[in-house]
Amino acid sequence: MSGHHDIPVYRRIGATPAPSVRTDQAGVVIAGAGPVGLAMALDLGRRGHCVTVVTRLDFIAHCSKAICFSKRSLDILDRLGVGDAVVAKGVTWNVGKVFRGDGQQPIYQFDMLPVKDQKRPGFINIQQYYVEEFLLDALLALPNVEIRWGHSIEQVTPRDDGVDLDILAAGTDYRLTADWLIACDGSRSTVRARMGLDFEGRVFEDNFLIADIRMTHEMPPERWFWFDPPFNPGKSALMHRQPDDVWRLDFQLGWDIDRDAATRPENVEPYIRAMLGGDVEFEREWYSVYTFQCRRMARFVHGHVIFAGDSAHLVSPFGARGCNGGFADIDNLGWKLDLVLRGKADQRLVQSYDHEAVLTADENILNSTRSTDFLTPKSPASQALRDAVLELAQDHEFARPFVNSGRLSTAVAYPESPLSTPDEDGWQGGVAPGAPVPDAPLGDGWLLERLGDDFVLLVHGWQGEVPAGLCVVATQGAAARRLGLPAGAACLVRPDQYVAARWMQPDRDRIGAALSRANGGTPWPN
Repeated sequence: MSGHHDIPVYRRIGATPAPSVRTDQAGVVIAGAGPVGLAMALDLGRRGHCVTVVTRLDFIAHCSKAICFSKRSLDILDRLGVGDAVVAKGVTWNVGKVFRGDGQQPIYQFDMLPVKDQKRPGFINIQQYYVEEFLLDALLALPNVEIRWGHSIEQVTPRDDGVDLDILAAGTDYRLTADWLIACDGSRSTVRARMGLDFEGRVFEDNFLIADIRMTHEMPPERWFWFDPPFNPGKSALMHRQPDDVWRLDFQLGWDIDRDAATRPENVEPYIRAMLGGDVEFEREWYSVYTFQCRRMARFVHGHVIFAGDSAHLVSPFGARGCNGGFADIDNLGWKLDLVLRGKADQRLVQSYDHEAVLTADENILNSTRSTDFLTPKSPASQALRDAVLELAQDHEFARPFVNSGRLSTAVAYPESPLSTPDEDGWQGGVAPGAPVPDAPLGDGWLLERLGDDFVLLVHGWQGEVPAGLCVVATQGAAARRLGLPAGAACLVRPDQYVAARWMQPDRDRIGAALSRANGGTPWPN
């Protein structure tokens, strides 16, 4: 079944009728109903805000998009109430293996969850449309969230205190006046284009073929990557397992290709049979070609218009940093916009999203660029270096960490965040301000489950007085060790599970000052 411009349909919703008035009003408008837009709506909706999602499609698409979701994203989805459903459907994996040539043994392998005893695995594989469906079902239970399917944004007019949107729905024009607009409308963002904004960065000169196929084939749920395999000589390939007997195969094609011809079944299937063997039976799910991009906008916050996900930044797929980076955006933005909307912080707090989300994007772009340069050397010198690393890795352990088949997504720290209070007490180790809290067993559950959606003070044996309204959670054992909290110490955790401050000898005044700083400078009521 096909949808908009021949996009295949996973779940048809149907178009939402245009409002009966020519000028409508909304609090927060989210452009785009992909995983990032839906997660943003769920975050704000669960906090009690009125949210309107506008999307030009009237269905959930069924095609090859994100499949690899990192532990950090699973922690975020847990906070949004859909983590269990996503993990239950997904294929769990922690191990990745890298092969070279026709070698049967990996030259390098890695574990994405080196610290065990955490609630979630290092990664799961699950098709993006399932994640979108779980998020959508959670949203449909919220009466304060409206999704307008089949409504396309035609014009964006920023105001000092909001934004006006001209929208087309089933041939009817109307204006939507919003207090805030969050653009989660993807790499070809209409909002970005209508505002005359653009990306900065590189487009890499290489093309890759994605072949999603359905087959019953017994292999372990691991990430397998090949350099110079016999079935794609001189290039690279990748294989991932997904739910429902679907497998993602990825083949490097080179730059000078006929993109239309590259996705024809008669041209794709020789690659598949060469990789898997001529007797393996499979069915086509989706074939497509993509070109690497590592680019971002100069700024993500433009007055009352905020960009998140692929509308703000693009990275190559190797490393699974696209959708995972988008979830990091909404996790960073949600609590900040919540406090501003409730009058508990001023707009300086939203500006801190620009600082931290740009830093996350730059970290992801840096890693994606390095991965891409290793995968597709552009000079004889870089080719020689890459080949030397691969040669050494076969026999020498020291060289194996240099094998870069896509450094996989992990949470990014903000060491210079304006919201963090610098250490004063001569700390050594532990989790510094600006870094995410690691999960650990705590009581009969998990540390991250105890953090919730607000500021929390984690203490290790300290029982002093705290500012009004601040939740206190006692840590012990593995939780205190992973945080690096000695007896009598405490750390302040932001609503997005990042450490804002820590003290060997906490007191109410120091905690209150750190709360105010983490709140964008707005004083915390005592």
